[in-house]
Formats: sequence, structure tokens, C-alpha cells
Amino acid sequence: MATNSSKSAVSGAFKWVALNFLLACSILWMGWLYVDSILFQPLKIAKGSYSLDVMPGTNFGSLARKFERDGLFPHPRLLTLYGRYFGYARSLKVGEYNVSSGSSMNDLLEMLKKGSVVYHQVTLLEGQTFNDFRLQLSDTANLKHLIKTLSNEEIMELLGAEGVHPEGQFYPDTYYFQKNDSDFDVLQRAYKRLHKVLNKEWAKRAKKLPYKTPYDALIMASIIEKETGQPRERAEIAAVFVSRLKKRMRLQTDPTVIYGLGKRYHGNITRKHLREKTPYNTYRINGLPPTPISSAGQAAIHAALHPAKSEALYFVAKGDGSHQFSKNLIQHEKAVRQYQWKRKSNYRSAPKARKK
Repeated sequence: MATNSSKSAVSGAFKWVALNFLLACSILWMGWLYVDSILFQPLKIAKGSYSLDVMPGTNFGSLARKFERDGLFPHPRLLTLYGRYFGYARSLKVGEYNVSSGSSMNDLLEMLKKGSVVYHQVTLLEGQTFNDFRLQLSDTANLKHLIKTLSNEEIMELLGAEGVHPEGQFYPDTYYFQKNDSDFDVLQRAYKRLHKVLNKEWAKRAKKLPYKTPYDALIMASIIEKETGQPRERAEIAAVFVSRLKKRMRLQTDPTVIYGLGKRYHGNITRKHLREKTPYNTYRINGLPPTPISSAGQAAIHAALHPAKSEALYFVAKGDGSHQFSKNLIQHEKAVRQYQWKRKSNYRSAPKARKK
């Protein structure tokens, strides 16, 4: 039977353990309240925002130490334990983050967990050439510039399109990217997007068109893109070119001549240019040029595959972005005198009748 002294000793020991337990809990609770309070305090951000790059292989502990160095959070070990306990360390997302003034460390941790990274954008415009796209991407900030050292042929080979001419193969659109994505990544997305749009439009094309392949339609769409000043005229311009192909008339369109001249074009097409036989001079060749002459958007592709019902074979620019369409050469020449009398005699703004 236990003596009173032994009972007293057990009771004292229990009280000591209980007291220490309560003390430890109190310390932990006070520490928790302290950590919790500074987690929700606005961060000391000097310049209005704080930029953070989380690279592949970055661990949460190294981030906590960086926050200490940058004056955002004074206790990296506590933050590391907090991050591990609540899962932030396991769900760290790679990317660029921009933390605005007034945000707390908790806000920053949630951004890292959700992957709320910064996205940049670049817009590739309709009617631009592949060379334009290359130059634009090479000058776009926050992209890794890989294509500067690659030839056009090497780019197409990497895309799985060896031997394909790059012109017109990339869809004009706005593309969003993260910091350190590459310019090739953007081109790859534009390439896939172009063929998705083209194949979808080709499947719904009108009947009895003078194209053998979707590529023929893409070439036509690029010409329509360069000739169109008013979006509403795309289908009618398409109708003129489609009718001329069906009648075996030459397209005789200036943008193809300009493309064929390349760097030799200085803003004015001369009679000599029109007489020069290049693969792209549609005043001298029959049918379509060998490749597209620019990028074409969905509207131009759609117009090439759904031309308007029109008997027009000619058009001339009015000077306000729109065109006058004519059914025959007499009407066309009258329209040229009306709208282009200020132009030089060697000016060509629309397809002309083929000489037999």
C-alpha cells in the first residue's frame, strides 16, 4: 500500500509535468500568435512592388533566407517550418511573381502555392512576314532568344516541318508567356495554331474552289490579307482572285511583286519591276505564287475559302482604304481614271487583264 509520502511525490511530479506542458503550450501559442501576426502584416516593399523569380530546383528554405535578406521576413527558420507544416514548401510553383505594395507574407505564400505567376505578351500582326516575326521576337523582353542563331530551315526542321517554307506558317495573334520561355516556344504555338485554324476552315470550305490543297488556300489568304484595307471587303476581294484563277487569268496583284523584290523594294513599283520575271510576280506567272507572302488571320483564311458571290474581275483603291469593284475592263479603266488620276502612270493598284 502506497504511503502518503509516495502519493505526494507522484502528485508533485504530475503537477510539474502539467505545469511545464502548459508553459510549453503557452510559449508555442505566443510564438504562433507572433508568427501569425507578422505573416499578415503588410510587407516592407520599398519601390511599390517586389519581383521574385522562382527557378527550377529552388527550395522553400532558400526562399525564406532570401526574404530575410530582402527585409521581408526576419525569421527564416520559423517561416521554413511554417511552410513545411502547411504545405507551402511542397506546392512551390516555378515562375516570376510580382508582389504589390500592401501585400502580406501570407499573400505571397498563397501566390507561390497557386502559381500566380506574371504573364507577358507579344502580338504578332496579320500581314507581317516571317522575317518581321523573327525580328519582333528577338526584341521582346523576358523571352529567351534562341532563334537568333537558327536559320529558317533549322527552325522549320525543329518544328517537324523540314523543307517547308516558313512564310505564312505562323498564326498572327497575341501570345502570353512566362519569363524565360523562349521565342521558339512562341513560334511553336503560333505554328500549331495556324494549322489548327487552317484545317478547321478547310473542312468547311465552299464548293468548286480552284485550290488543290489547304496550302493553296493559305497562299490566297495571305494575298487577301495584304490587299484588304476594309475588313468587310475581304470576301469580295477573294471573289475577284478566285474568279480570275477559274478563268485562267493572271492575278496581277502588287503585294506579290513587292514580296518577290524583297529588300530591292523601296516604296514604288516601276514598269521594270512589273516586267521582271520572279516566282512571285503575278503579272508574269500563271496561278498562285509558290508560297504565302505574309501571315494571314482567320478572317482572311475564311474569305479565301468562302468568297463572295460576285462577277467582279477587277478592283481599284479609292484612296480611303476601300476599293471600287468592276465586272469588266471598261468599267475598271473608268474607275482607275476616277480614283487614281493623281498617281503615276506606272501605278498598279489592282489586277489587270491578261494579255493574250
